[in-house]
Amino acid sequence: MLGSGASSEFAVVGNEGVVGVSLLLGGASMPSCAVVQGAGHGFQIGAQTIRDECERPGPVRHFLLRYMQALLTQTAQSAMCNRHHVIEQQLCRFLLERLDRLPSDRLVMTQEQMASLLGVRRESVTHAAARLQEAGLVCCGRGHIAVLDREALEQRSCECYAAIKLEYDRLLPEPG
Repeated sequence: MLGSGASSEFAVVGNEGVVGVSLLLGGASMPSCAVVQGAGHGFQIGAQTIRDECERPGPVRHFLLRYMQALLTQTAQSAMCNRHHVIEQQLCRFLLERLDRLPSDRLVMTQEQMASLLGVRRESVTHAAARLQEAGLVCCGRGHIAVLDREALEQRSCECYAAIKLEYDRLLPEPG
């Protein structure tokens, strides 16, 4: 967050991950903040408890190392996307990343919130969302957006979403 209060998103975490990775890497605090965007369940583990577990060889440490690699890829790819791709492509990536972590195809969030997380003006999100709606990919309503054609949304997105998803799928495959 900037001194002015402005902020933008750098990663999306769902039930596949953890918040507070900087503590696992030896930091004494978390220099960023986490914002819950949807209903669900979360678990809190004491910092020292998880640090101790990371020191031991085993499945928890192995998972956390793989997760941190996926998170680094997501962070770097999102920064590239925000710098080099048009807002419509960024919005597609933004929506797809959330759909991967939700049980439905409907995201409850205002365009103002989306704009803030993307670090752009609300009008930019409004225009991009309108283009996606005109193409029949999404349905926008007050405070929500429903994805109607995920495959077409993936095709409309830039390569950043596919790169992020590929790394998560490679490092954190679905159990079973």
